[in-house]
Amino acid sequence: MRTIDDTNPAMPEINPQKVCFIAAKARELLSEDEGARPDASNATDDGERSILTDAAYGPIRAELEQFIADLDEDEAAAMVALMWIGRGDFEAKDWEEAVAQARERRQSPAAHYLLGEPLLPDYLEDALAAYGHSCRDFDTGPDAEV
Repeated sequence: MRTIDDTNPAMPEINPQKVCFIAAKARELLSEDEGARPDASNATDDGERSILTDAAYGPIRAELEQFIADLDEDEAAAMVALMWIGRGDFEAKDWEEAVAQARERRQSPAAHYLLGEPLLPDYLEDALAAYGHSCRDFDTGPDAEV
């Protein structure tokens, strides 16, 4: 995990609570068991294993994709920049450059690009930590306002 440097600029383009919501939902997708297939059996007869299938995670993926798609252009660029900072492609002090690069390099929808990164939740949380934020400070539950 990165050390927190209080001299780093704030992240003006996106609310940290939105970042934490995306990280939490992406983490739910990571728990998916890709080896299980839904079948026509009764869920109570098979020990509720159907919740481990791709079919159970369709709504989570759809919700996350829609949430990211609803971000404005500045927020989408900021989300990509945060992922890059968390991944180590940029330092926290290079925020403006990372955001500018995210805007310039955009070739596909942000949701497609971000959800293609298996370590997205970790990268987002590491980037937030570099700016002195933590997802523990935010409520990402079903009643949270994002």
